[in-house]
Amino acid sequence: MTDDNPSNEEQPPRRGSMRFQDAESTKPREPTLAEQRARRKAIAEEEQRRAEAEQARAEADRKAETRRKVLIGSGVTVGLVGLVAGWYLVAAPEQVTAVCTTDDGTIVENDDYCDEDYVTSHGGYYSGGFMFLPLPGGGGYQQYRYNYGGTGTVGGTVSGGSYTKPANADISTRSGKTVQRGGFGISSGGFGKSGGS
Repeated sequence: MTDDNPSNEEQPPRRGSMRFQDAESTKPREPTLAEQRARRKAIAEEEQRRAEAEQARAEADRKAETRRKVLIGSGVTVGLVGLVAGWYLVAAPEQVTAVCTTDDGTIVENDDYCDEDYVTSHGGYYSGGFMFLPLPGGGGYQQYRYNYGGTGTVGGTVSGGSYTKPANADISTRSGKTVQRGGFGISSGGFGKSGGS
């Protein structure tokens, strides 16, 4: 028995109705030219954003490295300056005045009598810290040597001080002649030798 009812027949789809597609048998349509361009543009923009982000990250890393190096360099510089300043304060040369005396400690006016160059140029010699100058008229030698840090007046006996030359000291005579420059490992020449100012 057939059903002649037209309502059971398959009707064409009405306007505004939806059709469902089977995912397994439906072939996707090719994208339009405009869609292809939009997709390429979106991909290019994404790649550009990634490249800019990578460049910004690299720049930030470079600046951070530069800052780190500057801070380390500044710290080293400040540390070295502090170290040198501290060492100089501790090891700054002491200022010592040397007076020329005879072998019995009498202070003489002429500092040259304790200068090696002067003594040797006047026929004398030096040995063991003493300068030996020939006596006027011959017949012997007079001994002279520096006293470091002692006080007194010419013709009087030196008071205090030492006959041992202090290390790391700026030593000069009352007349301003330099006997030794101290500090930073600089030492003088021979014992009692004066240097240039």
